[in-house]
Formats: sequence, structure tokens, C-alpha cells
Amino acid sequence: MSTAVESYGADAKPRMGFFTDTTICIGCKACEVACKEWNLIPEDGRLWTGESYDNTSALGANSWRHVAFVEQRKPLKLDGEVAALDAEPLRWLMESDVCKHCTHAGCLDVCPTGALFRTEFGTVVVQEDVCNGCGYCVPACPFGVIDKRDLPRSPDDAPLALPIFGKKEDGRVWKCTLCYDRLKGGHEPACAKSCPTDSIQFGELDELRERADKRLEKLRAEHWNGARLYGNDPDDGVGGFGAFFLLLDEPEVYGLPPDPVVPTAHLPKLWLNTAVAAAALLTGIAVSFFGGRE
Repeated sequence: MSTAVESYGADAKPRMGFFTDTTICIGCKACEVACKEWNLIPEDGRLWTGESYDNTSALGANSWRHVAFVEQRKPLKLDGEVAALDAEPLRWLMESDVCKHCTHAGCLDVCPTGALFRTEFGTVVVQEDVCNGCGYCVPACPFGVIDKRDLPRSPDDAPLALPIFGKKEDGRVWKCTLCYDRLKGGHEPACAKSCPTDSIQFGELDELRERADKRLEKLRAEHWNGARLYGNDPDDGVGGFGAFFLLLDEPEVYGLPPDPVVPTAHLPKLWLNTAVAAAALLTGIAVSFFGGRE
């Protein structure tokens, strides 16, 4: 897979990533807390969302890990014996979402300043001291991961006619770095280190994919309801994820796009169509001009 780490030469490392096995996530949110503590991320998620026990609701500038809670009236397994135990079985699907560190990253493609770059580990990182806050990367991400940071408004900044609970933009964009500073020191990311069930597994991406295939095979043999891998296909619209998942239902159930495509994938065709249209327009003008002279 092409992640442009070849430019690092002898310093290039094996591509690292996450495999998140949602079947063993217990929703403890240790990953959210560890991420915030290590990366000094401002607090958020203190509002009542009404989305079960989900208090952060989505990934954003202040939520680099987000644990989703999905309650379903579905059996955990498809064998008749388990389903018969309860006429209305209830299961919780819990999933710790994170930046996908795509092989073909739209955010990286559109950044005009070089604030976003590909590391020697194949991950995608924002340099906040280089980011100019243009925001081009925000709509370029098909997962809605990267976002601008808002900070609480201070009393000195608040207009007199408004309460002081408004927000002002930090101006820069923020997202998961896959703990780049820890990787350079030979340590695993904080979220994976803190996960008590090993739902978040960190390692070389090729090895993680082999592990995920074996896990999926085991779950299907045990008739788990809806087991599937998400983001494990290098031929998908983003070239495969650097952080992929084992899910128990369709991606949309977890708030994930079913067929993500990097927006910049269409640029060559758009430029070609533009060139063809421009050529047709110029031809029409030339024909009209010279034809009129006759």
C-alpha cells in the first residue's frame, strides 16, 4: 500500500495502526480519558445527549476517541438456542471510534501549508504550529474526524448583551495523532495502553489484519450476529484504513459511512472535464469569429 513513507529512506518504519475489536469493548471510556490526559485535550462531553451512555456524541477537535453506545433489540448470536432464551433480546454495541489514518487521506491532499504530514509510521498528523486554520481539511475527511477547536469564551471577550457561555474558535484543526510522540519513543498509544479488554489493539498493520481475519473467522463459526470487518479492504475509497474495526452490524448503525471515498479521488476526472469544456468553448469562439468574417 502506498503511504509515501519511502521519502523517509532508512528512517521509514513499518506501518502502524489500530485494530478495534468492538465485540469485547465494555464501554468503560478508559481510552477517552487516557487520550485526553496524555495529549492535554480540553474537556468536553459534559452535556446530556440522550444517546444512551454516549456523552461525547462524535469525534471532534476535543474528542480524539469517542465511545459510541448502540442499543438494539437483536440477539447477540444467531443460533436458535440463545435467541429462544428471550423473546426480545437486547444487546449493546459499543465502539471506540478514532481517526482512520487513511492510506489515501483527503485531509493530507488538500492542506496548503504542509501542516498535515505523513509520518515515518504511515500515520497522518497535524502540526498545530503550522496550521493556518483555513479549514480545507475539514470537508475533505469522509468521516468527519478533523475539526476546528472551540474554547470557552472568557468574560472579557463576551459581548455585554450575551451570556459568557458562548464559544470562540481556537482557529486551528485537531485530531488523533496516534500518539506520534509515544511511537517515536517506542511506546504504544495511550488509548491502547489503557484498554482493559484489548478491544483497541495496536501494532504493525499487516499483522493486525491477519489477526482480524482470524478473529472474524472465529466469530462467524460461533454464529455471532452481523460480524464483519470495516476498513480492512485496501481497494476501498480511501485505500484502506490505518485504524480499522470489527463490527457487529452495518457501519451506519455506528454512525460510520458505508462506502467512504476520499473527495480528491475525483479531481483528475474533474480537471479533464474542465479541460474538455474549455477546449470546446475556445473552438466554438474561434468558429464563430472566423465564420462571421466570411
